[in-house]
Amino acid sequence: MKLRVPRAAFAAVILAAPLSVSPVLIAPASAQWIVYDPTNYAQNLLSATRALQQINNQITSLQNEAQMLINQARNLTSLPFSSLQHLQQSVQRTQQLLSQAQGIAYNVQNIDRAFQTNYGAGSASMSASDQQLVAQAKERWNNTVSGLQDAMRVQAGVVGNIDTNRTQMSALVGQSQGATGALQATQAGNQLLALQAQQLADLTAVVSANGRAQALAEAERSAAAEQGREQRRRFLTPGTGYQPGNAQMFTGSN
Repeated sequence: MKLRVPRAAFAAVILAAPLSVSPVLIAPASAQWIVYDPTNYAQNLLSATRALQQINNQITSLQNEAQMLINQARNLTSLPFSSLQHLQQSVQRTQQLLSQAQGIAYNVQNIDRAFQTNYGAGSASMSASDQQLVAQAKERWNNTVSGLQDAMRVQAGVVGNIDTNRTQMSALVGQSQGATGALQATQAGNQLLALQAQQLADLTAVVSANGRAQALAEAERSAAAEQGREQRRRFLTPGTGYQPGNAQMFTGSN
């Protein structure tokens, strides 16, 4: 006798078989589930971006400070060039020429003494002898010639300084244009001013020497005019002029 199983019951057994055979996976009670929150993620990303921006700003600030220190170091760098020695030598040469003045030197006391003896009103006094008048006139002429010679020597010395000044000026202009900082530019400018001061000193020396020579020439003419009047007075004064006398031209034997 065959056992017939209903089809509905067989299908129920087939469907229930996997559930009874496969193990049941149960999550432990301690497991945490990761939940994605878009709002929190956006906030975290924004915070990270701001932190990175702050770091970049700090890096930029440090770079600016480093560049500022570099610029300050350049501004404090001294100029590796000095024309002071050459300028002082030029001034010394001009001073030496002035100190070698002949006759009446550049001294107030010497000038006053010379004018009292040779150029003043007493130089052609009535008490002076003819020999004294001639000696004083010769000394005045020598002073005038010496003054002209001194003026020409000073002029020659100043002209000799022109080439040195030109070289120094070119070097200083080059140093000024190639200056790496404010200090170098200022020092180059100061040395250019010193060069101008030296040139003004040379110009003053030339003007002084020329003025001295001209003053001596004018003083000589004034003294010569006064001496000429005194000599004319002596010639025209009765008793001191020409006196006729007997002259014996030939001698003969009796």
